[in-house]
Amino acid sequence: MVKLEHKQLSPKIYNLKGWINLVDEEELDNLFKRILQNAAFKILNCSSYKFPVNGYTAFWLLAESHLALHSFTDSGFTYIELSSCNFEKAKIFKKLSEELKYEVNWDHNILCCEPAFIKTE
Repeated sequence: MVKLEHKQLSPKIYNLKGWINLVDEEELDNLFKRILQNAAFKILNCSSYKFPVNGYTAFWLLAESHLALHSFTDSGFTYIELSSCNFEKAKIFKKLSEELKYEVNWDHNILCCEPAFIKTE
């Protein structure tokens, strides 16, 4: 019998949101797949959709959560949103994205989100 191991994680998600001045679907796919791999994220699946007139959405399901891209072709920008339960990998992702030849503007530093419970007496 195979014993499965698991890692106990605290309920925290690290979020990173921003914009890149790139809308080419193939280039976006290649760049962000490479960044995810170089940041040591485990890619479980990827799905994308090109809208008939313009626009593009891509989503990577990660063992550590997910990455989503949404392009706004007319403006020349793509929205990036990474959610990760691994802070170190999120930091590497941010650093690697800032080294691209394209300008990436993050809305903030990596934010931590934890559940908040209201206690009633």
